[in-house]
Amino acid sequence: MLPDLNLSRRSLLGSLLILPLSSQAENDWIPLFDGRSLDGWKASESNTSFRVVDGLIAADGPRSHLFYTGGVHNASFKNFELKVDVLTKRGCNSGVYFHTEFQPAGFPAKGFEVQVNNTYVGEGGYRERKKTASLYAIRDIYKAFVKDDEWFQMRVLVRGKQVQVFLNDMLLVDYIEPDPPLAGRRLDRGTFALQCHNPGSRALFRNILVRPLPDDAAPPNTDQPVADDLYREIVRLNAENYPVVDYHSHLNGGLTVEDVLRESRRTGIQYGIALNCGQGFPIHDDAGVAAFVDRMKGQPVFVALQGEGREWVNLVSKETLARLDYVFTDAMTFTDDNGKRMRLWIKGEVGQIDDPQRFMDVLVNRILTILGTEPIDIYVNPTYVPDVIAHMYDELWTPERMHKVIEAAKKRDIAIEINNRYKIPKAPFIRLAKQAGVRFSFGTNNDTRELGRLEYPIQMVKECGLGWQDIFVPRSAT
Repeated sequence: MLPDLNLSRRSLLGSLLILPLSSQAENDWIPLFDGRSLDGWKASESNTSFRVVDGLIAADGPRSHLFYTGGVHNASFKNFELKVDVLTKRGCNSGVYFHTEFQPAGFPAKGFEVQVNNTYVGEGGYRERKKTASLYAIRDIYKAFVKDDEWFQMRVLVRGKQVQVFLNDMLLVDYIEPDPPLAGRRLDRGTFALQCHNPGSRALFRNILVRPLPDDAAPPNTDQPVADDLYREIVRLNAENYPVVDYHSHLNGGLTVEDVLRESRRTGIQYGIALNCGQGFPIHDDAGVAAFVDRMKGQPVFVALQGEGREWVNLVSKETLARLDYVFTDAMTFTDDNGKRMRLWIKGEVGQIDDPQRFMDVLVNRILTILGTEPIDIYVNPTYVPDVIAHMYDELWTPERMHKVIEAAKKRDIAIEINNRYKIPKAPFIRLAKQAGVRFSFGTNNDTRELGRLEYPIQMVKECGLGWQDIFVPRSAT
């Protein structure tokens, strides 16, 4: 049974008439659910999975879909704005479909799904990673931005070839259908449906309101994406449960959060934005980290910290680190056995390396210390060597050295980044790490406004046979 929500029928029915702020007149919004019955709705697989409880549509039972078949717009919508309030219980996996049509059994063969899932983890070894407000298998969201047991509003706006999905007025999806469309997915017209995914997957729905728009309604932005091979590969990976996330981006070169979000909506890549924290950096203590986290509230991104140097671990408390989605570091700020501190990417600080093999032994030892002691989730810029010896990369990264680093990462379940900027690690390292059961993250490590499109990580996924299980997700996404 669904829990008693302690909400009176009178207050709930009254709430059906209370519309959120909109630039449109109130009478433009039409209710699709009367708060008393399922008149105008038709269940597919199971007639017991949807029922009206205290003025709400309750989804709980065998897998089924509830299609709108009522008289509003003859249950056929091309351009529209749909609003629905949702409350989920832990483990809920549900969804709201549009441009679909009734079918008696099975998943809707037509249309698009907006995912409802904050904490559902999957069945039979499959780990569902697509979170609430994902345009399922097209533009997927990998971080839950709302909580179970709390009402939230999803809003879907379709105009022409554009689909926008808002979560509590936060724009999470802004998808423009390419030409030609993605295989099997084409914006057309149809009705709406609610999903009951499986027994125990409980969701409540209220305030289901639609505002039909003219068939010739067009979005302000009509620029279609360039649906090249990489674009389609990103969509394919999303559909196959790979979290296509750039976990290593920085607001460098004047890049703003809105710039990052605009790029995300254009390419289908989700982002983690990391602050640099360490000795000599503008952010170097709990107060600075906390201010960054607070500044990022309400932004649809992962929030991360990159520890700089080895001193960073003494600058930030565990309590402050726990407010972040994940933490990462590298060994590129390096102190040799003579006490010389250098940044390995700056040629003038590195100088000449007379004994590259000896240098590598020291570097690997530093990496092992980092992996063995520092509170990180990802080791980034892996296998980086200074430019002065970069031509010896294959000779310096011997199987013995690779195995040492891989085993240290595996021991503490630290992911290894596949870095787009430096194109490291190379395939032999990735294959060895996959065999050992190490997970991988994708990262750009941009030093300018340019973010790239994760070309190298995606290449390595294919070349090294990485599965979706091999790809890292933060603790906040599990």
